[in-house]
Amino acid sequence: MPIIFRVISTMFLLGCVSVNGQQLLPPIQNYQLLDYKGGTKNWDVSVNENGELFVANNKGLLHYNGEQWTLNKLPNNTIIRSVKSIGDRVYTGSYEEFGYWTKNEFGELGYTSLTHLIKDHTFTSEEFWEIFPASDGRVMFRSFSAIYSYSGDKITVVDPPFVVSDLIEFNGKLIVAGGSVGLFEVQGDSYEPLLNQDLLVGKTINDIAIFEGNLLVGTKLSGCFLYDGKKLLPWQTSINEELKEHQLNKITLLGENLLGFGTIKNGMYLYNSDSGKYRILNRESGLQNNTVLSSLLYKDLLWLGLDNGIARLRLNNPITYFTDYTGLLGMVYDIAWYNGKLFLGSNTGVFYFEGSELKFVNGSQGHVWDLDVIEGDLLCGHTRGTFKVSENSFELMSEIAGGYQMIKVPDRGSTYVQGTYNGLAMFTKHDDGTWEVVKIEGMDEPVKQLCFETPNILWTAHPYKGFSRIHFNEAQYNKVDRIQRFNQKGAPSEYNVKLYNIKNHIVLNSEGNWYAYNPIGDKIEKFEEFKDYKNKELLFFDQEYFWFVDDDEQKAIIYTDLKGDSLMLTDLPLRKRLAPDSQNLVKVNDSTSYITLIDGFAKINAPGLKGISGQEELPVPSLIVLKDQESKHSIKGNSIEIPFRHSQSITIEVASPEYIYPHYYYRLEGPKEYSQYVESGAINFQNLPYGEYTFKIATSGMDNTISEYKQLNFTIFPPWYFSWWSLFLYLALAVLAIYLVRRYNRRKLERKHRELEERLHHEQQERMAKMEKEELAKEVKQKQNELASTTLNIARKNEMILELKNMLVMNKDKFSNSQRYRTFIKKLNSSIEDTEDWRRFEVNFKELHQDFFERLLKSYPSLTPKDLKLCAYLKMNLSTKEIAPLMGITVRGVEIHRYRLRKKLDMDSSDNLSNFLITF
Repeated sequence: MPIIFRVISTMFLLGCVSVNGQQLLPPIQNYQLLDYKGGTKNWDVSVNENGELFVANNKGLLHYNGEQWTLNKLPNNTIIRSVKSIGDRVYTGSYEEFGYWTKNEFGELGYTSLTHLIKDHTFTSEEFWEIFPASDGRVMFRSFSAIYSYSGDKITVVDPPFVVSDLIEFNGKLIVAGGSVGLFEVQGDSYEPLLNQDLLVGKTINDIAIFEGNLLVGTKLSGCFLYDGKKLLPWQTSINEELKEHQLNKITLLGENLLGFGTIKNGMYLYNSDSGKYRILNRESGLQNNTVLSSLLYKDLLWLGLDNGIARLRLNNPITYFTDYTGLLGMVYDIAWYNGKLFLGSNTGVFYFEGSELKFVNGSQGHVWDLDVIEGDLLCGHTRGTFKVSENSFELMSEIAGGYQMIKVPDRGSTYVQGTYNGLAMFTKHDDGTWEVVKIEGMDEPVKQLCFETPNILWTAHPYKGFSRIHFNEAQYNKVDRIQRFNQKGAPSEYNVKLYNIKNHIVLNSEGNWYAYNPIGDKIEKFEEFKDYKNKELLFFDQEYFWFVDDDEQKAIIYTDLKGDSLMLTDLPLRKRLAPDSQNLVKVNDSTSYITLIDGFAKINAPGLKGISGQEELPVPSLIVLKDQESKHSIKGNSIEIPFRHSQSITIEVASPEYIYPHYYYRLEGPKEYSQYVESGAINFQNLPYGEYTFKIATSGMDNTISEYKQLNFTIFPPWYFSWWSLFLYLALAVLAIYLVRRYNRRKLERKHRELEERLHHEQQERMAKMEKEELAKEVKQKQNELASTTLNIARKNEMILELKNMLVMNKDKFSNSQRYRTFIKKLNSSIEDTEDWRRFEVNFKELHQDFFERLLKSYPSLTPKDLKLCAYLKMNLSTKEIAPLMGITVRGVEIHRYRLRKKLDMDSSDNLSNFLITF
């Protein structure tokens, strides 16, 4: 029950509410404390010839070069009350102090006091609220007590007895406002009251301006008065009552017939004296504060110093905005001009303007998709159905929910087809003014977009349900005859498809790509005419021009004829407030168009859209400073030189203070080249190679035109390892390296040569040694053969002698003479024991085994000559049978002798005697 009560209450409030005082205004750019990092109150503003802003702030002098804010404090940290830029100086006034600021080579401000020039005068707790440049070159500093005139390093003082609240030059005379006692003319050191100004007595004068040849005198609570030099009259205008009520503070001339009035309570009034109408810049229209302390016009830019913050706007901006700060309007989806009034369809209902007042159409609460003037009626496609709208009524025509888009059936009078949440509906208006609505059978899917190919073929699309080609019976539109789908290879995705009939061509946009239907091949193909507009949404088109919205990142609007005539709208508020996939453009006439925004709408007012680009010459940007990693560099020199060790990050700061939301185009020429459009005035380059560079910067317009270039030359020195002395050192090292390499190679060659000679000598020696060894081996072999032959001969001889001996012994009895027998036997024994044979054997044996006997006797001194013989025969690897004849004993005798020898050699029975002696 409470929820129902709240809903009813909300509907009742919406039916009764009207949004007051909302007007179409140029975009307001607000600067807050966090932006300029100063104090709250901004007492005075001034601009130099380049458009740089200077603000008298509670914490010091604020300087804005178009990109960056800088706070400059006085030596005594007092509040600055006034500021005026004159030539290359910026004069300021504060508490008992005034002087001027000048820039150094880095663009930084330095202060010079002038109060030391004051002679024979003492301050009386004075603050200087105004600085006025006189026509004769004097600079006047005004406090409430006196006027100080500075000229040629000399200061003169005018000290009237009244409070000085303002001063101005009028008809060659210096006029001062005496607080609540009227106007006075300063004549040297004296002052004379002006004639016929009794109306000002008792009224506090705040500001004076020259308007249409008269003095426009503004008072604190009594509005404005006109003084022509002879008489004073109240200013008879409708705005005067507003100024009385909201406490006038500042008057600013904004043009021949335009005045600006800054108030304490209700912001800034922009008054047109020709029409008598005014617009108000206050919190309801986007100003962050209603108290205007100072104002200034510079080349169509209006600066406002507020009690809390600073604001800037371009008065003649070709795009003006309506912004709903209350939140009641919501997001605008469509706009229509009906009966001389502007109607808005939003997600909260239908609104219309009554003069400058936005009103709500009772009963229209809910989401509005479409507003169209059709057959003289304003029809609203609504989430609840379709309604006929006027200022005082919201009449239901169709209960079919969700009226998206309604288009006319070709060649059929007063017949329309509408896309809805649940398919299609046909609307027909009869001659009596009534409407007939019929739901078209055979199509139940949501339809958000429609376009006719022929009177009997309708294309439909929905962001999530895809697109279709609908065929109707020639006579009836109340039933779908056939639905055609496209699933061919290369066909567009069904997601988020948008449809257009462009010069009798069905064009589709899907996922940023453009397609067109080919009726001859009955297929969908790439649309080459729009190939340069990928990832751009078509906002509006007519017979000549197309409006595209750029991608989500930039959101710029492109206006083009596809042939080269192109314009880009890059107004930042417009780009920030466009609603993706829901933006809509409504063209009222050739010079006026409306664009729906997330919190209001924008009006583009430019004949043929050619005035939007602005025919004024684009300002040339200013070069502020170049910074490397360690220091700043003045841009006043011909070329800047940067050490390589500091060049890893180089930032060039530029500014274009005359331009709101400046864009830049830069080119860097040198060893590495870049070119790019940027929105920031701080352009950074990383890790540039060393060399000479030329940096060119230009301001870019909203149609991508560029101003003249500003140029800066800088040089990055090579690193120390590429400097001239380093290169010389490298050359010397290279020569030394070549010398050392050659010397090393020469020595290496010599060493190789020596090694080769030594190797050849060594190889030769080895060959000689090998030959000698082979010769020795041959000799040994020969001696071995000789020894073996000699030994065998001795053995055979002894064996034969033994046989003869044995035969004699066996035939002993046959010898008749026993003496003779003994003689034979003795000779035979003598032959067997012939020492000459052993000597020859010993000689040959020793040649092969030189020290065998010596070593053997040294090791075994108990060996007998006979033992040595046996050892020699065993070393020659002779068998027992071969040894027996050599020693003249039997085989048994040899074995016994071997046994005894083994004992002498202290050998075990398991050891081989021959092997022992062979290896000894």
